[in-house]
Amino acid sequence: MSEKNLQPVRGTHDLIGADCRRYQFIRDLSYGLAYPYGYQPIATPIFEYAPVFKRTIGETSDIIGKEMYSFLDRGGEEITLRPEGTAPTARAVISNGLTQSMPLKLIYDGPMFRYERPQKGRTRQFHQIGIECFGIADPLADVETIDLGVHILKQLGIFERATLEINTIGDNSSRNAYRQALVDYFTPFTNRLSPDSQMRLTRNPLRILDSKNPTDQEIVEKAPIFDDYLNTISLDFFAKVCAGLDRLKIPYARNPHLVRGLDYYCHTAFEITTTDLGTQATILAGGRYNGLVSQLGGPEIPAVGWAMGIDRVALMLKEAPSPPRPVAIIPVGDEATLTAFQLTMDLRKEGFLIEFSYSSNVGKQLKHANKINACLAILLGGDEIAASQATIRNLDTGDQNSVAFSGLKDYLNHFMYPQLR
Repeated sequence: MSEKNLQPVRGTHDLIGADCRRYQFIRDLSYGLAYPYGYQPIATPIFEYAPVFKRTIGETSDIIGKEMYSFLDRGGEEITLRPEGTAPTARAVISNGLTQSMPLKLIYDGPMFRYERPQKGRTRQFHQIGIECFGIADPLADVETIDLGVHILKQLGIFERATLEINTIGDNSSRNAYRQALVDYFTPFTNRLSPDSQMRLTRNPLRILDSKNPTDQEIVEKAPIFDDYLNTISLDFFAKVCAGLDRLKIPYARNPHLVRGLDYYCHTAFEITTTDLGTQATILAGGRYNGLVSQLGGPEIPAVGWAMGIDRVALMLKEAPSPPRPVAIIPVGDEATLTAFQLTMDLRKEGFLIEFSYSSNVGKQLKHANKINACLAILLGGDEIAASQATIRNLDTGDQNSVAFSGLKDYLNHFMYPQLR
């Protein structure tokens, strides 16, 4: 096996130690905060039949055209590693007969895959947390969804370094009128547009507004504004979203050029961005996508949701959460080993974080206890076993106490409960 084969594939990386704790902390906090909003967990496979994405994301998107990891399996079926989580979740709602169980609020997390040029905050295997709210057409559902995202980022301590940007892309009628206006505007610039935008001009001109090409961006600056083509229904919907955000005192900035990069979005589009990560500014993004479920063959079901990039959020955390401090159980003498081992297993089953030392050298065991930042050391020797009590040393202060076996659990609960449980 070559040295190259022993390295992570380009665009991927291992999560070890502090990095892994960051990811776990973000995930656990997000789920914990989502449950009071009524969200329930869902997990979909990391690969789907390719049409799940081709029918929903849109042929003109970079995801479909350049970034999807697709392959033929041994049965000749075209399979795609999921590049995003919304379409698989909608597919799961349909295939599991959940379309009659509205409203439905779901939260998920896991790896996504896109073939992109790796850089800070953008990898080929990346991780997201997403929420999807199905079955509620009221614009206040959009506000509730945004509020949960803001709440999570506030609890992570990073929202003050971010900006919520929102826009409306209207209903189908408004979008059709705006599309035509964009075609009329961009057509005279066809030769100056990038090849990708030239293709988008005939298929989905709204995507030109998303272009990162400098020449395209220069042309986009004077493009028609969506507001001029919004009908009364679209204007009223967006006004209610803004009113809800105002009532909750959630600060936001209107970005008239913000459009979601996927075909199934309508009405509200939003992103939470930061200047901390250079060009990879978006840490959470989403919007309303009333047409997605029907595009996959299900009924017409309104929906709204977002996805948060765990990798990027992790980069914004000032430091990794500290791991809980364990308790070291140290047998003193061979005759105490089995008793100490049994005590270790009993306390672990009670939920305590216990480190059992397999060394017979007490000095080495105490050094190891300090190395792993244990807060207590429980020493068990022949005298302790005979007296049915343990010697407990506080490794921060050096103080020692004798505690009866029968009172050991209560002692540990009192001393360490906030850290360990």
